[in-house]
Amino acid sequence: MAQQTPMMQQYLSIKSEYKDAFLFFRLGDFYELFHEDAIQAAQLLEITLTKRGKGDDAIPMCGVPYHSAESYIDKIIEKGYKIAVCEQVEDPREAKGVVKRDVVRVITPGTVMEGRALSAEENHYIAALSFHKDKIAYAKSDLTTGETEAGIVTDELVELERVLFIDGMKELIVSHDYPGDLKSWLKAVPFTVSFDDQDTIPEPLQSLYDGQDEAVEKAVGRVWSYLSETQKRSLDHLQPVTVRMSQQFMQMDAHTRRNLELTSSLIDRTKKVTLFGLLDETKTAMGSRRLRRWIESPLYHQQAIERRLELVNKLKDEMLERVNIQDALQNVYDLERLVGKVAYGNVNARELVQLKRSLQQAPSIFEAVNKLGIEGRAVTKEAELCETLADHLQNALVDEPPISTKDGGMIRKGFHEQLDEYREANENGKTCLAILEREEREKSSIKTLKIGYNRVFGYYLEVSRGQSHLVPDYFERKQTLTNAERYVTPELKDMERKILDAQEKMEVLEYDLFVQIRETTKAQITKIQQLAKVISYIDVLQGFAVVSENRRFTRPSFTDDRTLNLVNSRHPVVEVTIPAGDYVANDVHLHEEREMLLITGPNMAGKSTYMRQVAIISIMAQIGCYVPSDTAQLPRFDRIFTRIGAADDLVSGQSTFMVEMVETEYALNQATNNSLILLDEIGRGTSTYDGMALAQAIIEFIHERVRAKTLFSTHYHELTVLEEELETLDNVHVKAEEEDGNVVFLHRVEKGRADKSYGIHVAKLASLPTEVTDRAETLLKTYESGQPTAPVQERTEPMPDEQLTLFEEPKRAEKVKEPKPTTDRELAQLKEELQQLDVLHLTPFEALEKLYEWQRKLR
Repeated sequence: MAQQTPMMQQYLSIKSEYKDAFLFFRLGDFYELFHEDAIQAAQLLEITLTKRGKGDDAIPMCGVPYHSAESYIDKIIEKGYKIAVCEQVEDPREAKGVVKRDVVRVITPGTVMEGRALSAEENHYIAALSFHKDKIAYAKSDLTTGETEAGIVTDELVELERVLFIDGMKELIVSHDYPGDLKSWLKAVPFTVSFDDQDTIPEPLQSLYDGQDEAVEKAVGRVWSYLSETQKRSLDHLQPVTVRMSQQFMQMDAHTRRNLELTSSLIDRTKKVTLFGLLDETKTAMGSRRLRRWIESPLYHQQAIERRLELVNKLKDEMLERVNIQDALQNVYDLERLVGKVAYGNVNARELVQLKRSLQQAPSIFEAVNKLGIEGRAVTKEAELCETLADHLQNALVDEPPISTKDGGMIRKGFHEQLDEYREANENGKTCLAILEREEREKSSIKTLKIGYNRVFGYYLEVSRGQSHLVPDYFERKQTLTNAERYVTPELKDMERKILDAQEKMEVLEYDLFVQIRETTKAQITKIQQLAKVISYIDVLQGFAVVSENRRFTRPSFTDDRTLNLVNSRHPVVEVTIPAGDYVANDVHLHEEREMLLITGPNMAGKSTYMRQVAIISIMAQIGCYVPSDTAQLPRFDRIFTRIGAADDLVSGQSTFMVEMVETEYALNQATNNSLILLDEIGRGTSTYDGMALAQAIIEFIHERVRAKTLFSTHYHELTVLEEELETLDNVHVKAEEEDGNVVFLHRVEKGRADKSYGIHVAKLASLPTEVTDRAETLLKTYESGQPTAPVQERTEPMPDEQLTLFEEPKRAEKVKEPKPTTDRELAQLKEELQQLDVLHLTPFEALEKLYEWQRKLR
């Protein structure tokens, strides 16, 4: 093998320090990748793989232009990989031998600061774990905003997932000696896992954590040391650690948040048709992120909840002030992330103008909020307005500066006297050039003569080829073109020197002034961050006021005796997806003598919606929002548990029934008498008697031991006799009626047990073959008469050998209504919906509902 060149030796030396990352090695105007990095990157980025060298010694190579590298970096990061950016750290003109290069930053999924990998509506988290005996400490940071939260969880995976399986989690750091029983779990988590044994808080950041827990301190140390190692710069925008105390918030595990569709739809994983999507009337990106965090972690302390509710009440009543606040918020940019860029030193002049405009809106926002009374003034007093900085930026920067900080044009005229003089000299030079051009044209009689400029030759006099015979002797030829000649003169050279000298001084001074402005802004980071918190807080609450007014929501009140009283309550998200006026509101009453509801009724009648709306309303109340109910009296819930929906855990290999039992066990062991439990169709994943026995045992355990407010839906109608034995359990059912052999779902919840399940009617709605549903009705009558089995049906003519599709009706003996022709557009839309459908997170009944919806569209 041939000896490596000095440049390749340099590359291999640097690469050896960053084995787990793609090394973007700067060569001129490109970032080059070599060896295995090149082979893998060429596939990921779909770019050409070439070779450096010849024959057997040729090295695989690919590259991307440095000026457009961001889009390529985004692609690699989105796939969970890391990138070490290696720049030239020495001027090539001053280099002796190979130009010095070094890694200036490592970009990982959790340390992205810009680009399409960032979502304006959600935080971008990187977390670390520390293990100590029977507890696990965690710390999670958002590098883009500087926020860090830490806390303790038990060693149960469900608890770990509760704090980590949140929107925006991108990377998790653990030590190499992590507990062995986490190995399979770490392989299955939906974010990148990195390893780092360093767990000491970097010295410059130690003042930002003043807690006493050693495990928490190590978790914070691990995430912050990792950030320091990868970012290779000061992290001045990191804020003091918020140590999360679980008793301050309502607790919900990851499954509960997902199943209630709080921030992400089960079907397409977007915010559409979610509580977040419904409530997000915020005007700023930081307000939207704060709303998401509130929904994921509702409050538990009543005083904090009432503080929010009271301000929502004021904003709802004072429409004029609310409109003034909204108008100002429209012009507020993402202060939190702008501050991060200021701290990083990569903020440009245009972004500083955005920051200035945001700060200029703060006085109007505060003035309007202060007019709301003592509640408003209590909020605004928590931050300063930063008016001095806003004025400084206004005086220093032009209104529409360029993005580049190297080309000038950023500083406002009158801000700096010396810069104005350089600019005047530069402008005078250009005026002198125009005079010289006119004089030379007149002296030589060359009508086509003009002065031009390029970076290679500088200023020149250009003469067309047809008039070159008129050129005076003192013109010095500089360049010959196809149709022209270019010349210089002693006077032009002297003028060029003065102009370029002034321009260079102007550009250097302007950049130095910009750096000073940036540092002045950097010194105000803490004040800006606090102001951003207050503005985002106000933004979320004005959004609550808007939704509450538009959707006819009611202010909730909280009870001390754990009474829950909802009159004409609605599921707010379902309500907006159906025609106005079609939603059937229901009452929910729970108290000391009625702590459990056993819900029966037909499939597709609305049992799950009824259960979910109780949880959704409770969450809305505890984040400080009005709720969809005519009357809303609620206890404060410390935890909400749900077991609604069914899906195998494909990662761990657990069946639907096993997942159901694990999640139920967690609820039974963690719930208190201040919790809310929603259990839907427990026991359906096993045999009838096993399932019924388990369901009854679970009901009895909750009734006798846990005493949490519980809604338990079941298709085991035999369990309804428990109402006579368990004093705080009541039967309710979702009403349905039969008309001319068809079932009408009334979606109304009434006292007592359901008399029928109407399962065969649901099967008909799903368009099962008539032969199947007719046979099922015969069998049902046999079973209901007390016979254990029914005689085997006589052989019938086989169905035609055709494959039914989602979009065609099976052939039936009776006359059916002819479906209307389906357009290509409708088919394409249904195909897209089918492709986006998350089958693993749908219950069988939700799947039937979806099928029915599609069939209805095609009729």
